[in-house]
Amino acid sequence: MRAKRCDIGVIVAAILLVTLPQVVPATDNPKPESPPAAAEPSVTVIDGAAVRGILGRTVQGVDGKDMGRIVDIMVDPAGQARAAIIDFGGFLGVGSRKIAVSWNALHFAGAVKNRDDIKLEATRDQLKAAPEYREGNPVVVIDSTGALEPLDFPPATTPEK
Repeated sequence: MRAKRCDIGVIVAAILLVTLPQVVPATDNPKPESPPAAAEPSVTVIDGAAVRGILGRTVQGVDGKDMGRIVDIMVDPAGQARAAIIDFGGFLGVGSRKIAVSWNALHFAGAVKNRDDIKLEATRDQLKAAPEYREGNPVVVIDSTGALEPLDFPPATTPEK
C-alpha cells in the first residue's frame, strides 16, 4: 500500500509540474504598469503689491498730458503682447477713437509701484494722425516714433481632426 501512495504522490507531483506554469503567471513577465497619475499643476503666488491690472488705466503722452485709457490688449499667437488699444480723445466717450499703439512704446516704470499713469512715447498729434482701430479690420499700430506699421500675424490654422 505504501508503494501505491508513493506512486500516487509522484503522479500528482508530475501533473503539478506540467500544469503549474500554465496556472501561475511567470514572474519574469511583469504586469504592464498603469499610466502615471496626472501631475499637479504648478502654482505661483505673486505679491499683490508687485502687480497691477492695466485695462482702464490712464496713459500719458511725452508731454505729461492724458492721452486716453487702455481698453484692450492685442496679443500674437504665442501670447506675447504686441499692442495696446487706447480710447483716445473725446469727452466722456463722445467723439473718442480707438488707436492701436505698439506695446514697446508704453512704459510702466512707476505705473505699478506708485500707481502712476502709464507713459506713452508719442504725442497727441501723432495719435490724431493714426487710423482708428476697428475689430475685424487689419490692425495698424503706431510706434514710439509715430510711424504706422501693420500688425501682422500668421494666418490662423485649424487643427486637424
